[in-house]
Amino acid sequence: GGGGISAYFLNLLHFCVWSCCVFEQTYVFNHDSFNFNFGQAKAFLGQYKEAEEYLMAVQSEKVKADYVYLSWLAKCFIMNQKPNMAWDLYMKMDTSQESFSLLTIIANECYRTGQFYYSAKAFDVLERIEGNPEFWEGKRGACIGVFQMIIAGRESRDTLKEVFRMLRSTVNPQVEYIMRVMDRWAKANVVPVE
Repeated sequence: GGGGISAYFLNLLHFCVWSCCVFEQTYVFNHDSFNFNFGQAKAFLGQYKEAEEYLMAVQSEKVKADYVYLSWLAKCFIMNQKPNMAWDLYMKMDTSQESFSLLTIIANECYRTGQFYYSAKAFDVLERIEGNPEFWEGKRGACIGVFQMIIAGRESRDTLKEVFRMLRSTVNPQVEYIMRVMDRWAKANVVPVE
């Protein structure tokens, strides 16, 4: 009876809304405002692969230089297992509060997602810019995370040299102990660290 008609109209309404969205998406895909806003919305919903596609479709150099755009794109890169591309975004920026904020995003999001090498690199720079003990703690954890990934065969052994370089830049009594443990493993496994 009546339930069947209601379901029919709901399905019809759903189809119409979906059709409009697909049409608008197709029609305005080359429009920077749409791509930027839709990319942000997709990222907010955790749909990082699609979000990255929309954000990468933006053509305007003005939009691409905007910190909000860069921070969402960096987060998408990280969530899509491309932390090197997020790092490249940071490297292209001039030194500013925005570059510091982007570096903080890279450090924390890479750490949270287990991409420890780029997290360690970001925390290393943050620690050198501002001697905040939290940056040392993040760097220490990320360096140990890189070491664990090297042992597990999920990170290149050559990365250990870079980890040693980052650790040496810190004046903290914990550094000696951490490096001693890593150095013992490196010698036992014939991994050069110099």
